[in-house]
Amino acid sequence: MVKSRRVRVLLILVVLFFLLIYFLPCSNDALTEEKPSPVHILILSSWRSGSSFTGQIFSQHPSVFYLMEPAWHVWVKMYQNSAEVLRMAVRDLVRSVFLCDMSVFDAYMSSQKKKSDLFQWESSRALCSPPACDLFSRSDIITAGNCRIICGEYPFSKVEEACKTYSHVVIKEVRFFDLKVLYPLLTDPSLNLKIIHLVRDPRAVFRSRENTVANLKRDSNIVVGSQGTKGEMGPYNTMEVICKSHAEIYKAGSQAIPSFLKDRYLLVRYEDIVRDPLARVAQMYRFAELHFTPELQKWVHNITHGKGQGAQAFDIGSRDALRVSQAWRKALPFQKIEKVQNLCKDAMDLLGYRLVQSEEEQKNMSLDLLFAQN
Repeated sequence: MVKSRRVRVLLILVVLFFLLIYFLPCSNDALTEEKPSPVHILILSSWRSGSSFTGQIFSQHPSVFYLMEPAWHVWVKMYQNSAEVLRMAVRDLVRSVFLCDMSVFDAYMSSQKKKSDLFQWESSRALCSPPACDLFSRSDIITAGNCRIICGEYPFSKVEEACKTYSHVVIKEVRFFDLKVLYPLLTDPSLNLKIIHLVRDPRAVFRSRENTVANLKRDSNIVVGSQGTKGEMGPYNTMEVICKSHAEIYKAGSQAIPSFLKDRYLLVRYEDIVRDPLARVAQMYRFAELHFTPELQKWVHNITHGKGQGAQAFDIGSRDALRVSQAWRKALPFQKIEKVQNLCKDAMDLLGYRLVQSEEEQKNMSLDLLFAQN
């Protein structure tokens, strides 16, 4: 009787032993799989559309690794080519950055590169805090000026090292003119890609481009060719391409055809951000699966409700963002407004921007009437 009881106990122990051996690896796998895969966000926009500011909204989040316009390196290295020729190289570079493979920059930089050789590196909070730079806290709100002075001498290897420690990788890019070129990234199983399509009133974009024409000369040549940028119609030729691309991207994204675009495309108007910053940033963060912390809410409010006039191009300092966004209404002659509207009418209709019919209407139309369509 005692012997049989011992046999039963031994059999139970043997069974338990084999069950542990069989299931323990699965348990380890399950623990490994608990870590979510990174979220990849592409802020898709055009020059002078508020994209640098929108990029900062994401860059300052402690869960985000952010890069501003990495494709700048492609266009500088291969400037003799058109935007259409360069789009595949741009897409391949963006994919590699999303996967934190920074060896892709080897083709576009000298071999003796530092972190500071990366275009606008100081606009990335992630490159101004550990492990990319040890002199700021990872949770700090960090200005580009402070970062540039302190963190520039770190090796380029820190860029990849830092990228791999974040749950979200966000890229702001202005060098895509067709959503279809991004389809391979949207269907890539190694990526979890979502697209925020940022647009701005073409009349405001045109006015801002006038103030930064020298900075944008090389890019404009790549967009429309060096001949296309010459003469009185040069600035309008570039605007026509930009407006057409925004219209086509919006139609492709909003229709969600093919199905892999469903819930992965979000249109955001810059004017809506500056009119109601907290609500619109909350919307973008929900889309990106990010938490809107109280510290970031305070920062967003302060940077959009300052006294600055936004006079310095590419500066992301505190300003009266709503007033600055509407400066074109007083600064741009009606004749230029008419030309832009004629070239961009289809895009403006699609994106909800009303046309101005006269100089008097230009000065007196309320904001609600300018942006009545949603």
